[in-house]
Amino acid sequence: MKMLIIAGAARSLTGFRKPLIQALLDKGLTVHAAAPELTADSVTTIELNAMGVITHNIPMARTGVSPGADIKTLFSLWQLMRKVKPTHMLGYTIKPVIYGSFAAWLARVQHRFALITGLGYSFQENSYDTKRSRVRVIAQSLYRISLRRCQTVFFQNSDDEALFKELTIVSAKQNTVVVNGSGVNLNEYPHTPTPGYKYPKFLFVGRLLGDKGVREYAAAAALVKSKYPEVEFDLVGSIDINPAAIDQSELDGWIKDGRLNYIGRLKDVKPRVAACSVFVLPSYREGTPRAVLEAMSIGRAIITTDTAGCRETIVAGSNGYLVPVRNADALAKAMLHFIEQPELIYQMGLCSREIAEEKYDVHKVNKQMLKGMRL
Repeated sequence: MKMLIIAGAARSLTGFRKPLIQALLDKGLTVHAAAPELTADSVTTIELNAMGVITHNIPMARTGVSPGADIKTLFSLWQLMRKVKPTHMLGYTIKPVIYGSFAAWLARVQHRFALITGLGYSFQENSYDTKRSRVRVIAQSLYRISLRRCQTVFFQNSDDEALFKELTIVSAKQNTVVVNGSGVNLNEYPHTPTPGYKYPKFLFVGRLLGDKGVREYAAAAALVKSKYPEVEFDLVGSIDINPAAIDQSELDGWIKDGRLNYIGRLKDVKPRVAACSVFVLPSYREGTPRAVLEAMSIGRAIITTDTAGCRETIVAGSNGYLVPVRNADALAKAMLHFIEQPELIYQMGLCSREIAEEKYDVHKVNKQMLKGMRL
């Protein structure tokens, strides 16, 4: 049996899917991986090849809607499948799902699977953004065409599954499976005691997109610092090519007025997460946020939003707080709970680790994936 995994970004294959790939290899499958920038000399290619994975570089733009470029992607995937002749195909993120699934159907790949890791820019509601509305209509149509050709569609939260069924993107008869995100390797993100600071240190890790709630994080930081100026707010990430990315001038303003400590993008976030007291992700919508799972595994209290993908990570009042989307005031109020009741930091951090062990262990998640693919 041959499995072809298609990704929208090469580094995600080792960053998010490495344990799944290893599980497939352990099952005796030959694993092929295709992604843009998966060149012979790339770090990701070298790491995958060392595992025994056969890699393929494909043309694919992560963002944007260009009919010519996307047809080229579809044709390249079809050619690759005709050459490799995989028995199984799994695509994740929007373009690999859409074009990978359709190409696999055209190439008569017998077992076709899709993993919806989140709905991203095109599905975020914004009545004033006509471009986003157009992209959403196109994305829904393309998803409908491609996913109807998959035997099983995996979702990372039940809200996304319900939405796709409501919009008839997947049919009522189609096999769908909800898994607990991408999971987290509990050994790679070991429980680490929370530092004993005078005041809590808050941390945001992610792409600097408006949809990730970075503006709300900055606004809440300003509100909290007006009352407790010594409290620190760290920001890890970089400005993205996504249309929802913040402007450099906006980031510069937050740095200049002292509300945020901007760390930039880090190759390894574990030391920074271990150094924080409370992890914050005020996202507008997620699949299941991997950054939150990593922080939970390390043993950190969480503040996130009461929205798809995020709410599943919180047992309210036990390992953190849920706040409304786009609400900096509520976010600041949740932060103040930890400042004024610091004993919550330790208590909720322990609970986060327990939830990670019980629900988000990557080996449990991958076992469910393999079962859904009948492997």
